[in-house]
Amino acid sequence: YFLSPAIFTDCRDDMTIVQEEIFGMVMTILPFSTEDEVVRRANDTNFGLAAGVFTQNIQRGHRMVQQLSAGVTWINNYNLAPVELPWGGNKQSGIGRENGVGGVESW
Repeated sequence: YFLSPAIFTDCRDDMTIVQEEIFGMVMTILPFSTEDEVVRRANDTNFGLAAGVFTQNIQRGHRMVQQLSAGVTWINNYNLAPVELPWGGNKQSGIGRENGVGGVESW
């Protein structure tokens, strides 16, 4: 069986689909005006498993992911996680790390 990805547009920060972690092929799209605004809004959550920044400006991408409170971040891709890469979340998205040397050190 195959599931089609779901993209939700015109989302708001107070929507459940925006506030909670969804494990599946789901993307929510929210408009924003400035980098500071979008970083503040992205970090204003109880969760922090992963985050991705899609941009044409690689310097902007690096600047933004440094400010995100997430266990794993990507720039211009998402969910690339080799087994050598320690994996884990922040906040209510997990404690410790899995995979790689970081996973061994968590034990």
